[in-house]
Amino acid sequence: MLNVKLYSLGPIQTNCYMISNKQKECIIFDPGEEAAKIIKEIRINQYKPLAIFLTHTHFDHIGAVEGLVEEFNLPVYVHEKEVSWLSDPMKNGSGKYAELPNYIVKLPEEPQIIRKEQKIEVGGFTFKAVFTPGHSPGSISYIFENDGFAIVGDTLFERSIGRTDLIGGSLEILLKSIHEKLLSLPEDTIIYPGHGSYTTPAAEMEMNPFLNGF
Repeated sequence: MLNVKLYSLGPIQTNCYMISNKQKECIIFDPGEEAAKIIKEIRINQYKPLAIFLTHTHFDHIGAVEGLVEEFNLPVYVHEKEVSWLSDPMKNGSGKYAELPNYIVKLPEEPQIIRKEQKIEVGGFTFKAVFTPGHSPGSISYIFENDGFAIVGDTLFERSIGRTDLIGGSLEILLKSIHEKLLSLPEDTIIYPGHGSYTTPAAEMEMNPFLNGF
């Protein structure tokens, strides 16, 4: 049984997920900000962090990546279409807001590039990376089939969907991703989004106004 901890971090309260197992290994998804807080949690729980996985590279999902890599020397997994976004404020969105610093992630080594949908095995964790573009061109959802949950970034929310007015966004592609990759999961799968509360495919098929009539 895996343990899922959620931390809402940064200026937009982005959901960062820390997944741990009985061996105290952990993997981190979308560390958006407040690296010191995440590091503290890892130390307190005596976790052994293994890797960082990004659902996409908008600024509010990458702000703590560099700090965690410096502290724990972690590999960072990212879709091939968004590797350059880590260090480009205009692509990751931070350059569009005068009140924000430019988010530029500098890694000591090249990131681990995800080029195709695949099963991923890291330590004692096994899950699938599936492509769910639409919110951004390189959006990835991570499906933990054996454990009944998925981490989907800003693709699907409780009663809502990801915005599509940013670079590379497409409503048509997003809806296709949601229906083919997420709503096709078992109806009781826990969907962990990039913001807000968790949901399920069953709840969204019944209650999400953006999906009716697709």
